[in-house]
Amino acid sequence: AAGRQHESVVGAAGAVGQLDLVVVAVDRGHRGAEPEVDAEGRLDDRVHAFRSLADCERLLAAVPDATSAIVVGGGLLGLQVARALGIRGLRAELVEVGEHVLRHQVDAQAGRILARSLEQLGTAVYTGVRATRLTPTGLRLDNGYELDADLVVLTAGSRPRLSLAKQAGLETRRGIVVDDGLATSDPSVLAIGDCAEHGGRTPGLVPPAWEQARVLGDRLAGLGSTYTGHRTVARLRATGLDVAVLGEPETAQGELVQVSNPITGTHKRLVVDRGVIVAATLVGDLSRVGYITQAFDRGTVLGPTEPGELLMAPRPSTPATLPDDAEVCACAGVSAGRIRACASIDEVRETTRATTGCGGCLSACQNLLSSLVKGMTS
Repeated sequence: AAGRQHESVVGAAGAVGQLDLVVVAVDRGHRGAEPEVDAEGRLDDRVHAFRSLADCERLLAAVPDATSAIVVGGGLLGLQVARALGIRGLRAELVEVGEHVLRHQVDAQAGRILARSLEQLGTAVYTGVRATRLTPTGLRLDNGYELDADLVVLTAGSRPRLSLAKQAGLETRRGIVVDDGLATSDPSVLAIGDCAEHGGRTPGLVPPAWEQARVLGDRLAGLGSTYTGHRTVARLRATGLDVAVLGEPETAQGELVQVSNPITGTHKRLVVDRGVIVAATLVGDLSRVGYITQAFDRGTVLGPTEPGELLMAPRPSTPATLPDDAEVCACAGVSAGRIRACASIDEVRETTRATTGCGGCLSACQNLLSSLVKGMTS
């Protein structure tokens, strides 16, 4: 508990500490109907949350004795969990309350293509329905249908944990409201990560949290750094599913450039404002994601035909060389030049943190190191 009036913090053991500055960085919790619990507040053995390393370890321990699973939530995390369980031999089904999967990131057409791809990979998808309660054999939906399963994994309905902030009298909305200096309504209390709301947004992603942490470090060191928001790049890396979402394609303002082919399972969409890519959705084909991300990050002004060419250009037989300042890892903000300066993937992880976030840049890092070795031996 934080006692703002007395500038103190009370820990779990009851110890009181004096403070000059408090940083709040609590994670997210589930909202809405809580998973079924027993009289002592414990989860039903079949139900698995998916928010922490301990949750992952508990789920992994349960997988060998299970043959089927239901994943509740059709966001990026839900799709990745469903594919991971399917790859491990379980019959996986996915339940999403929205009208299509990835409803916060992509449009309905892209969502339908993704659902079709999932079903072709063996995962049944149910959209527009809500899970209401556990049954002795599985889960009941609000349309009366019942799904049988050994495991239920909750990946939906998370929100910032705000109880501590509310007890301390801080301003909260969807998260703890912060300014460009990451200060809350109390200047002596800062907030970063999942719990922080900046500019009306609570992204819940790794890159904004790391950027906020860098700004926090600068502030603690007495530097005048500010946080002005983060241009998010969300990547889904699951076997058989390739998705990249840049910015906020569903709300960004601009002209739409779009190519969609449900037969091949691809959907590519750019939102372009005065020649600049302000958002993008790429489903099923990430062959040009590096160049699109680079143009997005830099705010490059494209010519009239270039947005369409980025979506239509065939994959080159000889990959073009990325410049040293091109961003390869969006999670850690690592450039191609920093990857080329390393001798191995282990060194990349240790010195740059690339590949340790979502893992989506692993193949790009391997290709950069491979081309470097070829150049030295040719």
